[in-house]
Amino acid sequence: MTDDELPELRASDADRERVAEQLRDALAEGRLDMEEFEERLEATYSARTYGELTPITRDLPGGAAVTAPVSMVKQPVDDGSWGARVVGGEGSSTWGVAILSGFERKGRWTVPKRFNCFALMGGGEIDLREANFADREVVINCVAVMGGMNVIVPPGVEVVVRGIGIMGGFDHRESDQAGDPGAPRVIVTGFAFWGGVGVERKLTRAERQRLKEERRQEKLERRAARKELQGSQGGGLGDMYDAMDDALDDARDLIRDRHEDRRERHEERRERHRERREDRHRRRHDDY
Repeated sequence: MTDDELPELRASDADRERVAEQLRDALAEGRLDMEEFEERLEATYSARTYGELTPITRDLPGGAAVTAPVSMVKQPVDDGSWGARVVGGEGSSTWGVAILSGFERKGRWTVPKRFNCFALMGGGEIDLREANFADREVVINCVAVMGGMNVIVPPGVEVVVRGIGIMGGFDHRESDQAGDPGAPRVIVTGFAFWGGVGVERKLTRAERQRLKEERRQEKLERRAARKELQGSQGGGLGDMYDAMDDALDDARDLIRDRHEDRRERHEERRERHRERREDRHRRRHDDY
């Protein structure tokens, strides 16, 4: 392939993410202002070829702030990776409405480039933990009037909260964490009046179970390594230390499991309370 053909080579998601990382570094160093950063970031995620990506960082100096050059080779995407979950196309659902009721989007669904939702004296839940994404950057626009919405994102996703609240508010606690390389960027925006929009970062039940199994395997491996290290020393003090260490591990696992169980029960109670409240609102509305 000649140099003249290189600009026409299709860029990968990893290529775009490396350029985006260079822009974030330049913003942090004061080389770009916020307006320039947003313009270039938008151009980065919309770029389709290497030739479109190259000019975006051409005027930024080389050095420690610049990451590895854009890759010339499109790498295979592993199943379950962030690249595999950015599927393009249209979303499987583009809006949600809750008027004296509720809505939810959860499980395996495709988040569109822009998802609009509205709640009036009701509530909604937008769960992205198992979702695919139509684009590297998606916008969830929430309008809550005397109601509430909850956006659940998996670890590794970058979250930006830009909503406006009047006698209400948007949860900004998850908006200061950097995302994993190649992970989607979720922008939560909108308006809340006498209502609220929450954002929380949670693992799926399957992922929690997988991590629990990994911890159990690590504990077994440590136990086997200690026994092998003790070798011919036999029992005695070493066995007592093993028993104490195992008891501590079991106690940590028990505390962690109880904490997860309490949180799940709390969420279930909150959901039942929300459903009863919405039911009372409906009955009151029907009476009028």
